[in-house]
Amino acid sequence: MDGHENGELTPMPDALTITREGPVARLRLQRPELHNAFDAALISALTSALEQLAGEADVRVVVLEGAGRSFSAGADLNWMRGMASAGEAENRADALQLARLMRTLDELPKPTIARVHGAAFGGGVGLVACCDIAIGVPEAKFGLTESRLGLLPAVISPYVIAAIGPRQARRWFATGEMFDAALAERIGLLHQVVPAETLDAAVQAQVDLLLKAGPVAAAQAKTLVRSVQPHIDRDALDGATADLIAAMRVSPEGQEGLGAFLDKRAPAWAGN
Repeated sequence: MDGHENGELTPMPDALTITREGPVARLRLQRPELHNAFDAALISALTSALEQLAGEADVRVVVLEGAGRSFSAGADLNWMRGMASAGEAENRADALQLARLMRTLDELPKPTIARVHGAAFGGGVGLVACCDIAIGVPEAKFGLTESRLGLLPAVISPYVIAAIGPRQARRWFATGEMFDAALAERIGLLHQVVPAETLDAAVQAQVDLLLKAGPVAAAQAKTLVRSVQPHIDRDALDGATADLIAAMRVSPEGQEGLGAFLDKRAPAWAGN
């Protein structure tokens, strides 16, 4: 189904590979046994890979995808366990690393395409929202489920809100409800939903269109959109969202929610 194994393969630390096919670079999350869940190492590797690609003049399009059954299931269980036991300052530093990843992807000076073939939860939704074009299959599932843990998708919120709008965000952030690809397309998280057997062809069609556009024009499209939106101090926003999630993780509700998740029980507020 991948159809791109013949390019130059660059190994990255632990769980990420870059495949180059002429002017196209494919970043593949490579933790299929964990549904490509995030941990600190993957966040660092993906950030470094994006920063590397940003400086490669011969790369004109970046495709982001996941190995195995899922796109990305959000936070890794062991990483969450560490967050639950860490202090507020450590949680803030951890959140700022995730904020750096999301901002690096969002501001990458190359057009980006998310190839969403399976589940995308939490930070995985953030990655989809940060890409310029997002194409998924009907079987893909999405969820911003942090509220079930007494938390919020704070760090990814600027990008998810930009994708789906404030009113939709208020619903999905609060309820933590799962939704399917058809709804993801309707609210703006996905641009296109196609059958699994045509996913690669649909991604390639967008690549072809981007390669027909002027390289500078295609790369600068996102800069133009950002410049005509209301000005936001992105450094201050990163700090504010990191402060919020750090405080929530160490709060009584956050500790109960994370503890309940790790213990595989319902949190106190959910009853039986």
